[in-house]
Amino acid sequence: MVTGKKTTTRKTTTTRTAPQAPKAADPEVVVNETPQITEPELKKKELIEMVVARSGIKKRDAKPVIEAMLAVLGETIADGRELNLAPMGKLKITRMKKTTKAHVITTRLRRNEPSKIDPVDPLAQAAE
Repeated sequence: MVTGKKTTTRKTTTTRTAPQAPKAADPEVVVNETPQITEPELKKKELIEMVVARSGIKKRDAKPVIEAMLAVLGETIADGRELNLAPMGKLKITRMKKTTKAHVITTRLRRNEPSKIDPVDPLAQAAE
């Protein structure tokens, strides 16, 4: 009598794991800060005086340039365009609403942290 061996084959399965992603940096914690208003709002007259004091040019020369710049900025925002003006920052329009008395534009301004190095005054006189 011949006895035969019964052989069985067993399927082996391998478990594959997803490749490990590099460990992410710790998330940045954003703190909502409520601005502390310490001074009254800046008006155009005071802005012109500050620009004249900082630049050293005459008020009669600075005033039309500042007024033209404010008009261009106002028209640009009213058109819904974003602004990216260093060092002021990036201004993004988040919502626009037209009422009977006004056109309300809600914006978000993102500014980079000031650098630790003293910035060079662009209006400073060159050394002679």
